[in-house]
Amino acid sequence: MLRHLPTRRRFLATGALLAATPYAPAARAELPAALVSAARAEGRIVSVGMPDGWANWKQTWADLARLYGLAHVDTDMSSAEEIAKMIAEGSHGTVDIGDVGFEFGALARARGVTAAYKPATWAQVPDWAKDPDGHWALGYTGTIALVVNTRRLGPAPRSWHELFASRARVDIGEVGRAAQANAGVLAAAVALGGDEQRLDPALAAFGALARAGRLLSVNPSPVLMERGEADVFVMWDFNALAYRDTLPNKADYAVLIPVDGSVTSGYTSILNVHAPHPNAARLAREYIFSDAGQLNLARGYARPVRVDHLTLPADVRARLLEAAQYRAARPVRVAAWTEAARSLGARWQDRVLAGAR
Repeated sequence: MLRHLPTRRRFLATGALLAATPYAPAARAELPAALVSAARAEGRIVSVGMPDGWANWKQTWADLARLYGLAHVDTDMSSAEEIAKMIAEGSHGTVDIGDVGFEFGALARARGVTAAYKPATWAQVPDWAKDPDGHWALGYTGTIALVVNTRRLGPAPRSWHELFASRARVDIGEVGRAAQANAGVLAAAVALGGDEQRLDPALAAFGALARAGRLLSVNPSPVLMERGEADVFVMWDFNALAYRDTLPNKADYAVLIPVDGSVTSGYTSILNVHAPHPNAARLAREYIFSDAGQLNLARGYARPVRVDHLTLPADVRARLLEAAQYRAARPVRVAAWTEAARSLGARWQDRVLAGAR
């Protein structure tokens, strides 16, 4: 049996790839001088769910250390685990900043664990991608993709309909715990005629896979891909591209956005209202939304939320999928999805995993 993998620790393999990619160090961002001074005095920042190999956080932490003297440590967690930790610690918080899926931003605010802060580039963040009071804001977006082992499966299914009709063994991940897996269910529902409030078509389709013994519910990782544990992995486009580039057998894998429907979501930083280093947390958010921080994310295959205000280097553009692949993708309707995501884990257990072989 495969070891149960934490939500983001599996991505650390991409750190070696990103570290080996040559590019000039980030220029010093023009951040508020008083904030820089206060953060320097704290000298440290503690994150959760922001490991080195996920979306190139490694370079951002290196920049914050080099430019502003902030030592850094991260503990890898799922979105739900990050919020639970902040709630459990209360006023004795040990965490400064976390990175959670889109639908978890509003949940974190509702539970009272977030501090509001708007960086200098706030006006360039689309309204749909941020909390009006500054409690959360997407730093980068992702669209659900299929990663197909064509050596094992043959021609890649181009749609969810083709995938569910095929003989493929599919890895969806930890539904109910990981934002990526949750969004995979929603993307399938959209393609099959459902939406944020009508997930039954997707639950039925994945349930059929489970009953046939063709569903894997371990979060995708480069290790699982290299071993061929599944034929198709469902994941964010940025993870799909990053994982593939770490593999010795990367030519075996095709990455595509399903032509019959997908969803675009993203990840938001949340600042702990009880952060032990609150100024360092604010400085980190400033840097994440600066040009330098946004380009760091792009080098990690993630689409920066301020992409319309950036000039992407040619080597970064070459890593991304063609824009035409995204024609059938639409943004997540976050209000409806936030509510639906609360019960998705229980519904997944009842409708899908309960019938698995």
